[in-house]
Amino acid sequence: MLLAVVFMASTQRLKPLPRQTVAVEMQVALPLFVQVFMAMGDRYLAANIAAIRALVVSTEKMKPEDYAVLAKVQTDVSWLNPAHEDNYYIAFAILPQYGELDAAQTILARATKVRYFDYQPAFFYGFNQWYYKHDPAGAAAWLREAALKLPDPDQQLTMQNMAARWVDRVQDTELAIRVVESLAKEARRPDFRKYLETRVVRLRQLQQLRLAADSYRQRFGKPVPDLKTLVTSGILPALPQDPFGFGFGFDQQGNIVLRTSPAPS
Repeated sequence: MLLAVVFMASTQRLKPLPRQTVAVEMQVALPLFVQVFMAMGDRYLAANIAAIRALVVSTEKMKPEDYAVLAKVQTDVSWLNPAHEDNYYIAFAILPQYGELDAAQTILARATKVRYFDYQPAFFYGFNQWYYKHDPAGAAAWLREAALKLPDPDQQLTMQNMAARWVDRVQDTELAIRVVESLAKEARRPDFRKYLETRVVRLRQLQQLRLAADSYRQRFGKPVPDLKTLVTSGILPALPQDPFGFGFGFDQQGNIVLRTSPAPS
């Protein structure tokens, strides 16, 4: 009875006092050997436990340093069980946008290696290379790997086409030409091979224009104001005719690029 009275009195006294919030977010990543020991030596069980921890965490309450811990936890999962599907999904969805791109790429690369039947880790890796690292050539290479894992030939063509279009954005046109030529040689369908060969022609035209623009800069000491000036200045006899009909233009940095839609009339 005395204990009950003391408990009730203490409860009433504590009610008006401010309560300290218990943080349930990511604050610590246990060493790998401790995780496996706690899972009774089962690395796959340890991976599942850590993956569930990453899955249920409340990200809207996390601080920047908490995301580093989350990245470490998920990287550990990918070491314990690189094929863990939930783990690579969460890594792609969360880590890159909170500054943990390298951890996400490590997880996706490991998943790509062991999940030979799954195109998504390679596709996600390629997307990150494109969107966050601004590496269209590297992104295209990963898309090509993703395409090989697709079961449907039409889906493979779609993925390979996307890889070819990403390569168009590479500043090193010689590299872009080699990549698309390689894609064309690997293409099984004649119509798709012809399409890629036409893209090679277009890239060679872009290379010609960029070399001409470099010559103009060296000769006149300023960047070329428009493409027609390359002809009027005598550097080119005529502008190349884009086989796709979209033509060429300038990006915000003043580089000559491939247009992806017809020029406005």
